[in-house]
Amino acid sequence: MCILALQYQLVPDSPILVAANREEFYDRPSLLPSIQSGKPRVLCGIDQQAGGTWLGVNQNGMLVACCNRSKLLPPLAPRSRGVLCRDLLRCSSARRAVDQAMDELSTGKYDGVNYIIADAQSAWAVHGGDELNTVELEEGLSIVANGDVNDPRDVRVQLAARLLTLQRLDSPVKFLAVASKVFARAPGPPDRPSMILRGRDRGTVSSMLIALGKKPRDAIFQFANGAPDRVKYEDYSPMLRDILSRGLREARTKAKA
Repeated sequence: MCILALQYQLVPDSPILVAANREEFYDRPSLLPSIQSGKPRVLCGIDQQAGGTWLGVNQNGMLVACCNRSKLLPPLAPRSRGVLCRDLLRCSSARRAVDQAMDELSTGKYDGVNYIIADAQSAWAVHGGDELNTVELEEGLSIVANGDVNDPRDVRVQLAARLLTLQRLDSPVKFLAVASKVFARAPGPPDRPSMILRGRDRGTVSSMLIALGKKPRDAIFQFANGAPDRVKYEDYSPMLRDILSRGLREARTKAKA
């Protein structure tokens, strides 16, 4: 399971603001975020076991992320949900990625999963549990973990919602500064909910903070290679700005043609 917060279309110059923690087995290897070959260019980390990803951004400014969820009747040999996440990042728009996700998940080849798919035009949650459905996300804050988006029964989802709405986060700097503290909330006493999970074999293994603005130069991509209460975020923004600039140039060339 993972947890992700998306603040959508509340900041005019940064319509997509995201904070996400990844939870996984500690011994499952992964590669640091890098620009993947092929078109469109994609910036994401890679799960070395299956070859997929848990969160990425493509050169068109579209973000795709996945969180595992339970499913009563999972397939015996499921296809990787992270590989599908990586496939969706090859789409040209969020709307097309949602259609592809629904087509794929309807085959029954996947274990339970939630996808968050967003670009400047629309944002969606795709719920691939025992029932398959989509939710178009409205302007504002949406949070997803291993249940439906904004699940009122999920303690961490409700904690994140409360902490991210204590003040108005009206700039990418404010959102990322607050989110970096919220998503680094360490485990404490049993009666104190936390954002970091730290189990015996698995727990929070990394964290990302992302801001996608109207201009490539304003994009931000920060990655903590470990639980963010113990590991600092490193800046990968130059790589994100590079692929977004490429995407903008290609779009302008196509428009002129």
